Amino acid sequence: MVELSKDDLFTLEEYSEKRSSFRSGVLDEKKNRGVMVGNHVHLIFENKNTIQYQVQEMLRIEKIFEAKDIQEELDAYNPLIPDGKNLKATMLIEYVDVEIRREELTKLKGIERNVWFKVGDTEKVYGIADEDLEREDDTKTSAVHFMRFEFNETQIAKFKNGSGVVLGIDHNYYDVPPTTLHHDIVNALASDFS
Repeated sequence: MVELSKDDLFTLEEYSEKRSSFRSGVLDEKKNRGVMVGNHVHLIFENKNTIQYQVQEMLRIEKIFEAKDIQEELDAYNPLIPDGKNLKATMLIEYVDVEIRREELTKLKGIERNVWFKVGDTEKVYGIADEDLEREDDTKTSAVHFMRFEFNETQIAKFKNGSGVVLGIDHNYYDVPPTTLHHDIVNALASDFS
């Protein structure tokens, strides 16, 4: 796995000076790392740069500079970086109105176990959700989930060749057509494979 280490990070002072340009670069990169499936499910695919940005922001906001505290942040965020054979995403269930979101999350229970990729004519790759902790309770799912999609060699090769990559969700309540990924997004995500 390509993990971030303390040596990869800017000091708080360096980050203060470089934040604007670093942030701008990461936000540009993220434009080709997000996919909507229907109107309410947004998957943001993480990589080393997007995670470094999140860590740097956390260190800045919390004014963290002690080595052990920095390592705790790295230990929390490093599992979100793809390892060369998978893609990792933050899945957001988005409803603007808080009351509507609360109602919809009860109807969407289990959705996180039914998100999939299909690459060309290969089998679906279902995401593995929330390995860090359970984000669903007896009545509803969470609005945020962390996903990992494991691909075999054939699927990775076809993904890199741009063989019709589709992202979908099999859920009785959230019945929306799958999303075919634009070639810019496919290319960006393919770079996560080693």
